[in-house]
Amino acid sequence: MLDYPLMAALAAVIRTGSFERAARQLHVTPSAVSQRVKLLEERLGTVLVVRGQPCTGTAAGQRLCQHVEQVSLLESELRGALPGLSPADGPITLRIAVNADSLATWFVAAMAELPGCLFDLVLDDQDHSAEWLRKGEVLAAVTASAAPVPGCNSHPLGALRYRATASPDYLHRHFPDGVMAKSLATAPCLTFNRKDRLQAQWLRLVLGDHEPVPTPPTHWLPSTHAFVDGALAGLGWGMNPDPLVADHLAAGRLVELVPGRPLDVPLHWQQSRIAGTALDELSRAVLRAGRQALHPIVESMGSPPAA
Repeated sequence: MLDYPLMAALAAVIRTGSFERAARQLHVTPSAVSQRVKLLEERLGTVLVVRGQPCTGTAAGQRLCQHVEQVSLLESELRGALPGLSPADGPITLRIAVNADSLATWFVAAMAELPGCLFDLVLDDQDHSAEWLRKGEVLAAVTASAAPVPGCNSHPLGALRYRATASPDYLHRHFPDGVMAKSLATAPCLTFNRKDRLQAQWLRLVLGDHEPVPTPPTHWLPSTHAFVDGALAGLGWGMNPDPLVADHLAAGRLVELVPGRPLDVPLHWQQSRIAGTALDELSRAVLRAGRQALHPIVESMGSPPAA
């Protein structure tokens, strides 16, 4: 039989990244946490934690951590059906992968509908967040992939609309003769990180298939709100979520590089089936929030999205 107090210590170390933070979370000493993890490793005959700054889980450690979190969810569900069970030590924690732009625009509204839960959010690009589900490191994810990850259910949320925006002064400086492939190749743009392909996708959309997609010089800005600030300051043009720039566009502080040519990015909610009904309440809240804030997903990818 697995010793769940020992496994809880392991999960706390992996999720917080240190024995000291795990000790504070569990209200014990760091020495006690270390002893519990060491004892679990000895019983299982394998290393579970890579000691470092931060501490990380081995493949076996991550698998056990996932198991502890799933058991916590199932126990929470059972307490709802059997009130006579002893109360939990504290609120359950839901580990979710979400892209930064969803977090900045609509996802918090869904989180607020579950005041009895804690959230451990993993930020990653929507094209890569499904990988966290495949590795078993999260219970659910907002992802661009409609195809269900094995062991998961997939539900369409809607499309997050992006607009290629810049300040009026920037547009006059870099595109005096209009937005064309030649000027797009030299005008600085804004890129979130090395996984961000939105600028390239929009360039393909507006240039069509007959011209090569240019690779403009870029500022790396790994912050959704800094993206908007960078566009307002004239640093470059970038793909900004419509909800964050609508007022700036209406006031003339920002302009679209090509008016009426937004880029719609379909998003989907995928959740692990292993957790049973424990995630149902969160899923309902996410689907409500997403469908209220996002645009309908256009099935045909061959035509540009509506303005």
